[in-house]
Amino acid sequence: MILTDWHTLMVNLFELGTGLASVSVVEKILRPIVVYLLLVVLLRRFGKRILAQLNPFDFVVLLTLSNTVQNAIIGNDTSLTGGIVGAATLVGFNALLVRFYYRGPEREKRMIESLDTYLIRDHHVVNDVLRRFHINRGELTARAHERGFDDLDEVDTAVLYPNGTIYMKGTSADEACMQEILRSVQALRQEVADLRR
Repeated sequence: MILTDWHTLMVNLFELGTGLASVSVVEKILRPIVVYLLLVVLLRRFGKRILAQLNPFDFVVLLTLSNTVQNAIIGNDTSLTGGIVGAATLVGFNALLVRFYYRGPEREKRMIESLDTYLIRDHHVVNDVLRRFHINRGELTARAHERGFDDLDEVDTAVLYPNGTIYMKGTSADEACMQEILRSVQALRQEVADLRR
């Protein structure tokens, strides 16, 4: 009795689903790739804001999205082997795409860079872009504070990358003060050096 229970457990864990509802191994490999590509395209097209400013609503969408596409990835097969095939396919395909996009030819790098979106350019907030991505000035100011800027006026450039990262360049008040102190110290050193001659 124990041996048959053990055998049934092993079959249920490792044998790919059988019957009318089962799918082939090739289909188990293709399903995750198709769902992966669809999600990447959707998130790159519509998800910049989700990736840049993850609020509770966006977080719930990401959580439920993974549950929504689960059956599309593995079908009705609940075996351990079916899950391993799906997971291995996702991880492997992701590794290939990441290697291609981030270590690929210069043309692909230029294509990715062309997708960068300016939120602030030359100390001017690009309000049309903020509206398009549903980012308000308060969220942008909070992001600037995280980067050490006291105000958006200190930010020369803010770029929203396709992966959702916001890069900010400028001179914060603290940094400007530190640079002024360093210039003063350098001038004092020079005066002391001149006096010693």
